[in-house]
This record gives sequence, structure tokens and C-alpha cells, in this order.
Amino acid sequence: MELVRGLVNITENHRNCVLTIGNFDGVHIGHQYVLQKLKQAALKYNVPAVVMLFEPQPQEVFLKDKASARVLTFREKFEKLKRMGVDRLICIRFNPAFAAMTAEQFIETLLVKKLGVKHLIVGDDFRFGQKRIGNFELLQQQSKQFGFNVDDSKTFEYSNKRASSTEVRCSLNESDFEVASALLGEPFKFHGKVIHGDKNGRKFGFPTANIAVKRKVLPIRGVFAVQVQWQNKGFFGVANIGNKPTLNGVKPVLEVHLFDFNDNIYGQRLSIEPLFKIRDEQKFNSVDELIQQIHADVNTAKAELFK
Repeated sequence: MELVRGLVNITENHRNCVLTIGNFDGVHIGHQYVLQKLKQAALKYNVPAVVMLFEPQPQEVFLKDKASARVLTFREKFEKLKRMGVDRLICIRFNPAFAAMTAEQFIETLLVKKLGVKHLIVGDDFRFGQKRIGNFELLQQQSKQFGFNVDDSKTFEYSNKRASSTEVRCSLNESDFEVASALLGEPFKFHGKVIHGDKNGRKFGFPTANIAVKRKVLPIRGVFAVQVQWQNKGFFGVANIGNKPTLNGVKPVLEVHLFDFNDNIYGQRLSIEPLFKIRDEQKFNSVDELIQQIHADVNTAKAELFK
């Protein structure tokens, strides 16, 4: 899959395509339904199947720390779209200058002149352009003038609910990983590189792998039993996902204690799948209380995992 970063890197070679636009957070089963339609249209017109998304996600620009938690990082999103058979991913930097583009400019300059869109698939609630004035009705009107087709992605339902990133976040927030996996079409996982931390876990007798989470807001928080994949091998463990309040943490962290594991994995990429929640994150009165609780968390996880 080709990655095109930014408007300046869209060239004449990128003209003529079928396109869908959105955040695609999670690339869940609703998104996957859209991608199937996109690939069918690409075959019909004999042009590439292209996804356009924005970084940062628009609400992260407008709402900042109050934005919804990300289900996937950009890298995870890229990898999943690639697995889904998308030919090209166009990543537009979302900033005030881009947000100031009028809806008409968005259609004529970007979709028509730059990309030569033959067929466009968007949700009927899609908004774009300055002050989000552009909508599906405007696209329908303009498509007749500029000679492209526009298609409503329709609602894809799971268990009588709309399959959406919001539903995925709700299921993750409730630690219902079975529903989250069904919506995502695969288990929810964190992926990241092991980085150096404060080494507190080692001092406490529970060495941890600290993972760079690449998120301002975490989709789940607390202490979880997890399964970790490293070099095609699986390991069980306990993960703390949050801010480490007892140690006065501020930034979101993900740290994993792997059972019976002593390898040096600094700089290695791991995938961490939460299996079930043990407890909420909490602030203890002392480090000794924290250590006692970690012992209890490990015992709780092992009792359930190895029963």
C-alpha cells in the first residue's frame, strides 16, 4: 500500500481513483464493509482503491485533551488498512489552514482536480470544509457538475447497534473485550516498542516492560491480565495501563510484568492483548501497599489464566 503524506505530495500520478474519506479509527467491521465496496468500485473503474484520513484526527485539533480516546494509533491503522487490501492511503495533515478550506474548494480543488475521483464513498453524516458546511447533499449536487459518482456508505449493524468507533470505545471502556473483538474483526491489542522507564518495577521485585503508547488519551485504564506476543511467541502477564498515581505519574503509560521472563527486550516491538480486567488503577498510601497489591494482582491473574 502506497502512503502519501500531505497535500504537497499528491502528484499527477495520483489522479484517477475511487475514494473513501474518514477517521477509520479501529478499522472496525463497519469500515471493513465500506472497504469491500471501495475495492469493488476500484475493479469496476480499473483504478486504485484509496482511503483519505487526517492526522491529527479533527476532534483532536478542536477538542485537544477532551477528544475521544484513539482505538488505533496511526501506525496500527496503516497496517490494518494495508491488510484490508487498500491500494493507497492519503494522510492529510489536519490544521487550521486545512480546516479553513471551503467545502467547494475541497470538492473542486482536492477531489476533482488533484485526485480525479471517479467514485466517492462517505457516510451520510460526513461533514467537511470551513465550519463543516459541506455535507452529503452538497457532494451529490457537485458530483453531477464534475462527473463523479457519490455513494452513501450506509449503516452496518452488529447486534442491533450501529458498528462504530464509539461502540468499540464503549466496549473497551467496559472491558468487554469479546464485543470489542467482534466489532474490530480481531482482538484489541496495543502495539509498541519497549522503552526505558524508571526501573521501579525491578526495585519492587516485578520487572516491567514499558511500552510507548503514542496516545494522549487511553481507550482502557486499570490493571489487566494480558497475553503478549514477541517474536511469534506468547507470554502471559499483568499490565498496568494508566498514570501510576502512587508514583505521581502524569503521562499515560503501559507497563507489563511478564511471568517467568528474563530476556532483554529493550527496543523490541510487542503486541499486548488485554484478556480481562483485574481492578481499576488506584493511589496507595505507600510503596509497600502498592507492592502488596501487585502480588495480589499477579495471583489473581495466574489463578484465572492457569485454572
